[in-house]
Amino acid sequence: ADMFANEEGGPEPDWVITEREQFSDFRDLNKDGKMDKEEIRHWILPQDYDHALAEARHLIYESDVDKDQKLTKEEVLDNWNMFVGSQATNYGEDLTRNHDEL
Repeated sequence: ADMFANEEGGPEPDWVITEREQFSDFRDLNKDGKMDKEEIRHWILPQDYDHALAEARHLIYESDVDKDQKLTKEEVLDNWNMFVGSQATNYGEDLTRNHDEL
C-alpha cells in the first residue's frame, strides 16, 4: 500500500504485474503464498549468481566503445564516473590506491 494503492476496479501498473509474476514464479519456491527465511536468503544471496562477475561485465559492456572485450586506458578514463561509482572498485576506493600492476 506504500507504493501502490489499488483502487477498486482500477488497473494495476505493469510493474505490479511483473512483481507478482516474479514472486509466484521465482521467489515463492514452496508456493505457499509467502516468503520464508530460506526463500528470502535465496533471493538476496542466490547461489548461482556472481555479483562481481556481473558488475565487471556491466562495466566492460558500458565502457568498451569498440566492443573488442578489452578496455583501453582511454575507455576507462572516458567513463571514469561509472568506475568510481562501481561496487567492483569499492565505489572508487580501489582507484585511488597505489597498484604495482597499474
